[in-house]
Amino acid sequence: MSLTLEQKQSIVAEVNAVASTAQAAIAAEYAGLSVAQMTALRVQARAAGVFVKVVKNTLARRAVAGTAFECLTEKLAGPLLLVFSAEDPGAGARVVRDFAKDNQKLVPVAIAFGGQVRGPEDLQALATLPTLDEARARLLGMFQAPASQLVRTLAEPGAAFVRVLAAYRDQQQAA
Repeated sequence: MSLTLEQKQSIVAEVNAVASTAQAAIAAEYAGLSVAQMTALRVQARAAGVFVKVVKNTLARRAVAGTAFECLTEKLAGPLLLVFSAEDPGAGARVVRDFAKDNQKLVPVAIAFGGQVRGPEDLQALATLPTLDEARARLLGMFQAPASQLVRTLAEPGAAFVRVLAAYRDQQQAA
């Protein structure tokens, strides 16, 4: 069944709206996946805050035109699904990576991040990017490290003196 012009326009508008706010996009081949498997992928994606859409390539090219993912247009060939990560750039990569472990028929073709197309070999690198909360925690840890090191350094002479006194007390009690 072919789509009407209005349906095509709504699909292009929907994908364009998502692509204009997304931080990363992945194009992946899905040929051979069953409906149940696709449903499971969509459920995982929805739980991770990731947008997954199967779109005809001509419509996808029009949808990503004028966005940071326009660089994907050359890679859009064959039956592909598009995965967009809105808030966490690595969320879509984690969903695709985890789903592809159990379903070898989901094959990443291209990854767009920062206005550049990357190959499927960079999926693992994007998937291992820390989430926003993890990045904040690491940054806070880096800020706290010098202060805690200073406190330990200042407390060490007193602690060493107490250990010497305790050793002397133990020696006197043993004698």
